[in-house]
Amino acid sequence: MSSPESDVSAGPAAGLPAMASQLRVLRRRASLTLEAAARAAGLSPAHLSRLETGQRQPSLPVLLALARTYGTTVSELLGERTPDPDAVVRAADMEATRAGGWTYWQAGSPGRGMQALRVHVPHGSQGDIVRVHPGEEWLYVLRGRLRLRLGDTTHLLGPGDSAHFDSLTPHRIAAEDPDGLELLFVHTLLQSPTATLCLGPHTGGTP
Repeated sequence: MSSPESDVSAGPAAGLPAMASQLRVLRRRASLTLEAAARAAGLSPAHLSRLETGQRQPSLPVLLALARTYGTTVSELLGERTPDPDAVVRAADMEATRAGGWTYWQAGSPGRGMQALRVHVPHGSQGDIVRVHPGEEWLYVLRGRLRLRLGDTTHLLGPGDSAHFDSLTPHRIAAEDPDGLELLFVHTLLQSPTATLCLGPHTGGTP
């Protein structure tokens, strides 16, 4: 089985300098050193350096690996421009999505560096699910009470309370009251489907 690096081809190609510059921009936007990015993508630092300086043409497996590493798309790696997301999201345009008993409304534009959601959490739903994922998370309680477990500490939050934490900290979210709770949820992870972002590995037990 070949690694992404083995598929990198040499030789000039039209548009390669612009792509090389884009690779550097996206790596720096992801706050990764050349060595860290190469390791995450399964490349050597020397090969990634040659890609970023336009001395090599990346193959599709390399582009896919880099897109995963930088939390973006192959189109963005290639420098293809997409329409800017709308700045305003109307309430009438927010369609409900249900996953794992929770209900989500997209409260921000897709394709941004942050994902914003309005979330309804029923009582007794997902209270035993531990979430661990990259990024930062911000929660703001709109209605009801939130029982938030961060590491080994449990916090009880009411309307108007908020929490901001590193999502690599194991955390659990549960509604304290029978009527459930409603909260605003903002996460910095790029392009995460709702179910992937909000549902983590199930480890059993209760908060």
